[in-house]
Amino acid sequence: MKRGGAVEKEPEAVGETAGDAVETAGVVGETAGDVVELTYRLEAADYTSALEARLRVSRLGWLFRWVPLVVGCVAVAQIALRIAGVKEHVSLSASIMMLCISVVLPLSPRLAGRRIAQYSQRQGVLRATVTETGVTLASDTTNLTVTWQAQPRYRETSRLFVLISGDGNATGFTPLPKHGLPDRADVDRLRALLDRHLTRC
Repeated sequence: MKRGGAVEKEPEAVGETAGDAVETAGVVGETAGDVVELTYRLEAADYTSALEARLRVSRLGWLFRWVPLVVGCVAVAQIALRIAGVKEHVSLSASIMMLCISVVLPLSPRLAGRRIAQYSQRQGVLRATVTETGVTLASDTTNLTVTWQAQPRYRETSRLFVLISGDGNATGFTPLPKHGLPDRADVDRLRALLDRHLTRC
């Protein structure tokens, strides 16, 4: 209503506007959600642990678990028969090669981890920010965002959390080392955040 030419706002309208502002602020706070930050350099042991975790969920993982055992047993049996003279037509060189494969194959994640770590040293210190929408990785040479849809599952090891792609061969993976977190409480926060968005495997 008008008083002296001025327009006075109705109390109901003012109340509704304030309520809308409170509701909007609540939505913004809910959208922000939890945030966990990591600062780290990836070590060879981190890559080894990540590659081993990846093999656990990969289709080819069974090759690294069973082939060395089977090939190693066959190689030892053939070498024993060759030495005993029971089976002279057994190739000693082939048996030794099979034995080497049975030893090298299980060590391949460790060997690959060392080589990847040497290459990754060029990236310097990595900074990862984990939010309700995904993971952002930044370094002196890299700026990358990984969404939950791109890597929808994860596996935890004693050293790190490994985000893994959904394909059968687990082609893509992102290691998040625990030593990059400020304290132990952040490990639990990161685990809870991953559990809300990813499937543990």
